[in-house]
Amino acid sequence: MAATVNVHEAKSRLSELLVRVEQGEEIVIARAGKPIAQLTAVSPPRDRTFGVMQLSVPESFLEDLPESELSAWE
Repeated sequence: MAATVNVHEAKSRLSELLVRVEQGEEIVIARAGKPIAQLTAVSPPRDRTFGVMQLSVPESFLEDLPESELSAWE
């Protein structure tokens, strides 16, 4: 269950509330007893690395193709 604090208390104790959120607690911020916001921990970003490939090519790979080979692609 989330703890509820009023806006003034949240402003005064924000650092403490953030520590509690980091520990997994959810904090609801209320104005005049009416919930208006919720503090929750941010999920860590997912690693989107799928792999690393090293590729080496001979220098000749970067040279222009001869005209006879280029015409074959037309």
